Amino acid sequence: MNKAILEGLLFVVGEDGLTIQQIEDVLNVNEEECKELIRELKKDYEEEDRGLRIDFLGNRFKLTTKFEHREYYQKLIENPETNTLSQAALETLAIIAYNEPITRIQVDELRGVGSTSIIRKLVAKGFIKESGRSNMVGRPILYETTNEFLDYFGLSSIDELPNIDDILEKVETKEEKNTDLYSSKYVEENN
Repeated sequence: MNKAILEGLLFVVGEDGLTIQQIEDVLNVNEEECKELIRELKKDYEEEDRGLRIDFLGNRFKLTTKFEHREYYQKLIENPETNTLSQAALETLAIIAYNEPITRIQVDELRGVGSTSIIRKLVAKGFIKESGRSNMVGRPILYETTNEFLDYFGLSSIDELPNIDDILEKVETKEEKNTDLYSSKYVEENN
């Protein structure tokens, strides 16, 4: 059961990964039990019919894709049908662009939902990149936009992004107009 929980934990934390100490603390196991769970899970992932593996990178255990399948991942990224950006991806990109450099946790807080998979996709598409580590506890990865992001949106620099205050003012004005339209419609029907 702990092996399945460990697999889920590695999936949930995504690219942040887990240290031995974190795994021990969460699963309430000692170091030897922790290492045995990791060995067992790694062995499961070594099977030919599995697409993931566990790597030890940056003093953390992480779920990663198998290198030998890279040509398929590249096809997916380059496929025009999968190359469109979802509303969630656009939202995440906007948060990163207006607040860069920013951590995934900060993006999650601003969006109100988890962004791990979206950030992975945006990194894979080349719209964002890792730009260092934050001084926050755990030293999370910082993200910022790339030149590909600027090219895609026809910008020469990040300074060309629309002013956020202007956007908010337009949204507020539109909401007021919608309220006025509703109020006037309501009054007309009652007369």
